[in-house]
Amino acid sequence: MTTIRLHNTKTRRKEEFIPRDASRVGLYLCGPTVYDRAHLGNARPVLVFDVLFRLLRQVYGSDHVTYVRNFTDVDDKINARAAETGRAIGDITAETIRWYHDDMDALGALRPTHEPCATDFIPEMITMIETLIDRGHAYAAEGHVLFAVESFADYGQLSGRSLDDMIAGARVEVAPYKRNPMDFVLWKPSGDGQPGWTSPWGYGRPGWHIECSAMSKALLGDTFDIHGGGNDLMFPHHENEVAQSCCANPEGDFAQVWLHNEMLQVEGKKMSKSLGNFFTVRDLLDQGISGEVIRLVMLGTHYGKPMDWTEKRRDDADATLRRWYGILAGHGFSPALIAALKADGLWKPDAEFIGVLANDLNTSGAIARLHVLSKGKTPAQLAGFAHGLDMLGLVPDWAHLPHLDGGEGGAGVSDDAAAKVDALLARRAQARQDKDWDAADQVRDILTAAGVLVTDVGGQATWTPGPAFDAAKLEDL
Repeated sequence: MTTIRLHNTKTRRKEEFIPRDASRVGLYLCGPTVYDRAHLGNARPVLVFDVLFRLLRQVYGSDHVTYVRNFTDVDDKINARAAETGRAIGDITAETIRWYHDDMDALGALRPTHEPCATDFIPEMITMIETLIDRGHAYAAEGHVLFAVESFADYGQLSGRSLDDMIAGARVEVAPYKRNPMDFVLWKPSGDGQPGWTSPWGYGRPGWHIECSAMSKALLGDTFDIHGGGNDLMFPHHENEVAQSCCANPEGDFAQVWLHNEMLQVEGKKMSKSLGNFFTVRDLLDQGISGEVIRLVMLGTHYGKPMDWTEKRRDDADATLRRWYGILAGHGFSPALIAALKADGLWKPDAEFIGVLANDLNTSGAIARLHVLSKGKTPAQLAGFAHGLDMLGLVPDWAHLPHLDGGEGGAGVSDDAAAKVDALLARRAQARQDKDWDAADQVRDILTAAGVLVTDVGGQATWTPGPAFDAAKLEDL
């Protein structure tokens, strides 16, 4: 069986993933608060966990993996949006969930096994809060219930912060009913016009952190395999989840592995409305940028590193996909051909591809391997390439491949131009072998001037026409 290794935030090292029960692998991703469109940064953890979901299903079987991603549909931001627009809260959340599904579907993300809404698990939250009070880890005060952070000796271990550091560096709500400034809300009172439920502490609603603890327990149990999200959630959200879950269920260990992705930038800068570089997934889709292109750009950077969205990366991804889809179409890939490959036992992952991907979700390395596999000359030789694209979620519909306007040389490139590029690459390879670096650089400059994008992987060169491709400049041999 393939060995999967993941960087565990909890232990701060990469380690072999060993599920508690290989027949019931469980993972949980913190989902969106549903009051507005998902921005591009929101999509990154979705795509990271989608690849992990696909990998786990490949290794352990699709029936043995349970993936939970929640919707937070009770929150002050939702209340504010309702007050601002005059719309009913239920209408806002239902519409936003539809938007979210449309956008994530367009990015090729599989639907999780369960997508619970917080409002469907209020009784479970109340029960967990009662347990925390009974065990001395929470207290009621002025209609609120708060978790006492000093009651949990391991508080801060996930994020690696001391309590003093957290108090100094965090924006905490100052309230006279708190015993400690870091104590966080499990339940709070609801006023007129705010959603609420009857509880032992009065009419109110849950705090944010308790939601995920209650839903993960209900759907995955006291202990499960993997939990994660963006690293901006590590503190306080995930730290608080660990505290309340471990204190309410001391017989369990909550999440065994914590997986956190780094943040997204745009052209080297933090995405923000003030800089004018803030956009949603829908903004990009409406500009005609396909979900597959967005996905390939996002997967081109390891999840543990900041991801920089740039126009060049977008254009490069588009050119690469046009070439790859042209290869598939040129060899007749379709559901019928895939069925025939399966019948012959050929529809399976390339061993090197799966090994790279299993090494801490190395999607950039897996993409590099696809460039090599794309050089196959027959459907049988290309089966591993096609399967790899499928595993990365880069083929939305095998019956109707998009961008079918190119061949192996690249989209919209004549056979004559493709032959010239291949000849230049052969000339460059020979120059490198002869250690004639000036000649190799000369060929590189010609290809660059013509807008040819070259990828060197494992000693082999592949190419795609960039957005500024100009075949006329290939004449300068």
